This record gives sequence, structure tokens and C-alpha cells, in this order.
Amino acid sequence: MGIIKASKLGFDYFKYNEEGEDPEVFRAIDRVDLDVQEGQFIAILGHNGSGKSTLAKHMNALLVPTEGTLWVDSINTSSEEDLWKVRQKAGMVFQNPDNQILGTVVEEDVGFGPENMGVPTEDIWERVEKSLKAVGMLGFRDKSPNKLSGGQKQRVAIAGVVAMKPKCIILDEPTAMLDPNGRKDVLKTVRQLNRQEGVTVILITHYMEEVIYADNVFVMDRGHIVMKGTPREIFSQVEELQKYRLDVPQVTLLAHELRKAGVDLPKGILTIEELVNALC
Repeated sequence: MGIIKASKLGFDYFKYNEEGEDPEVFRAIDRVDLDVQEGQFIAILGHNGSGKSTLAKHMNALLVPTEGTLWVDSINTSSEEDLWKVRQKAGMVFQNPDNQILGTVVEEDVGFGPENMGVPTEDIWERVEKSLKAVGMLGFRDKSPNKLSGGQKQRVAIAGVVAMKPKCIILDEPTAMLDPNGRKDVLKTVRQLNRQEGVTVILITHYMEEVIYADNVFVMDRGHIVMKGTPREIFSQVEELQKYRLDVPQVTLLAHELRKAGVDLPKGILTIEELVNALC
């Protein structure tokens, strides 16, 4: 069994009228099957309302299924007594780092999770140092988080999760509130954690450029997984993606338009370097 496995996963939510009555049932996730292997970098794409964030919250047991099952490292997330174990295995990084940063000093914030887990004090500081180093923020350990940029805050939030030593990190649109440089820094950090530390990464995003280094990509629409494959396989299907109201990386779209105009280019070009080489 993979580190994250979903079988026929379904989740319903209720919408009430202004008086708080007459609830309507809506299905946010509909019988989803998913199998993520340890050490993989997985990206999940989808327009707003596709169900991708709802799926992410199931992986950390913030939500539990109304149908089917989700396992994290072979633990059933619906098991209340195993809730803490699930959250130690799968750490969550949210869109807004301010919602996740609690300490008045960076190193205190990063040490908060391990301290709550009962990790001995000397081990906490070792974890804090290693985690801050892993995200390139060791030089900021004595700073106040309020003085940091959005990208730096998000890297501190990631360090706080890494310090808890999860097997898997789920990032729910972690760059949505950042400028292009901040996005680049956070993505570089995530890729390094995946490659160097062997942490399984599940990235929920709507920025197409962020998924080109993933091992596999899943596309969601109306609670279903409607496409899956490698980034090259997914981005080779430009019209299909557009059907689900998704863009492709700009360089991929340019190559696609050139192909339509008769230029002999391979499908699924992902980077500027690939396009330059193909044209030359």
C-alpha cells in the first residue's frame, strides 16, 4: 500500500438557506481512487470548486470521508483514536502562512510542533536547526516572523511541518498569496525536500509552471479525477485541459500553437530550454 491511498472516497457537504434551514447536499468528492507511493512528488490540479482542496484536507484527517476510505501510511483516517498518528505522518501547509505561524521568533515557531509531540528539548533544537537549514532560513532563526516577506513566512511554515518529521507533506496552494520570486523560492524548497530528504510531496496548485517537475499529475473536475499521468503526458493534451478550464505553461502553449501552424515540434514541451533545442 502507498503512503496515501484512497478507495472510492466520497465527501458530502451541506448548504443552508439564510435562515439556516433546508440543507442541500452537495458532493465535493465523488468515489475517488488514488495511490501515492512513498518518496513521490505528486501535483493535483483543478479549477476552483473542483474538489482538490477538499481532497487535501482528507489526507491530514481535517475532513473524514462520508463514503469510502482514505489511508495514510496504512492508517485509516476515519479512526478517531489514530488521528494524532495520521497528522504526525502527514503534515499540512496552507495557503496563508500567517494562519500557521504562532511564535514571536522564527525558531520558537518551528519548535512548536515537536514540543507538542513531547520531543526532548535537546532534540527539538536539533530539529529546528536542521529544518530551517533545509528551507534556507537558518540565518533568520532569531527574527520575528512579522518582519519576513510572504515567501520567507511560507518557508518558515514549511520548516515547522518538516520539524515534526512527517513522511508526507501536503501543500494546499502554498504559493497563491506570493509574488513570482516568492513562488519560485517556495517551490525550490519543496523540490529539495523531496529529492534530498525523501519526503513525499503532494502539491495542490493552479499554477501550471509549478507542476512540471512532479512525478505524476492528477487533474480534478467536479469531485472526480479526470486525467492522470506525467507532466509531459498531461500537458500534451492542451485542448483536453482547456475543456476543464485549465491553462498550460506558456512555453507549452507556444509550442502547441507552432505545431498547429506546421512547425515540426514534439508534443508536451515543458521548458524554454526544450523549446529552444527543438527549434534549433
